[in-house]
Amino acid sequence: MKAVTDNNMRPYNEKITGSIPSVEILGVRVHDITMEQAGALMCEMALSGMPHHIIPVNPEMVMMAQVNKEFREVLERASLNLPDGTGILLAARILGLPIRERVTGVDTVKMLAGVAARNGLSLFLLGAAPGIAGRVAEILQKENPGLKIPGTYAGSPDPSEEDEICSRIEAARPHILLVAYGAPRQELWVARTMPRLKIPITMNVGGTFDFIAGVTTRAPVWLQDAGLEWLYRLAREPHRWRRMLKLPQFGAAVLREKFLTG
Repeated sequence: MKAVTDNNMRPYNEKITGSIPSVEILGVRVHDITMEQAGALMCEMALSGMPHHIIPVNPEMVMMAQVNKEFREVLERASLNLPDGTGILLAARILGLPIRERVTGVDTVKMLAGVAARNGLSLFLLGAAPGIAGRVAEILQKENPGLKIPGTYAGSPDPSEEDEICSRIEAARPHILLVAYGAPRQELWVARTMPRLKIPITMNVGGTFDFIAGVTTRAPVWLQDAGLEWLYRLAREPHRWRRMLKLPQFGAAVLREKFLTG
């Protein structure tokens, strides 16, 4: 339960991100950054030409990191871990850590599309079910005239498809790559391919494409603000119940850390 500022052992470019304050929640680093700050920072990242890995972090991912060492190491090496998920904000408050606001994957993708359109940058959309990334591209281009999206592809994070996917991305030469394979497979995929692709911004986006395409609907704002977005998703997607079990586990772990270290 501590605020941290050191950025040792992270192989990616830290010139831009190294000064951003961060905290540790159950041993997972999360940056204290606002949406407005993230927009300016990502523009600088994209224009730098240096590779950056951006990961929106939610409570489920924090719990995955407790048992998956490789995933935990990828989170530690990432350039920017966004405070996604109301549970992250609640945990920070309980632990007395400074996280000012939630920076969601959906909002960040839409913001990135605007940044790209204004600065002549291009996006590649990778993942989700076949056809979804193409639909998202149409929506983002309609909302941001002039936005360049030289490629979309579903594919999978299976290593057997890696060469083909990387070749498609290399041919498109995007400034920003959005990867929607779900945690932890999407983060591990990026960790394997980032040295080869060297894209200025690679961001993992989970189910964001489904939300933007309208396949999945977001909870009403009042439910999001109340921290009950998980309940809305569970009601609409009851097959997620096993994943939702991580939420009470996360809450219990946060309270345990609070009382053991506080």
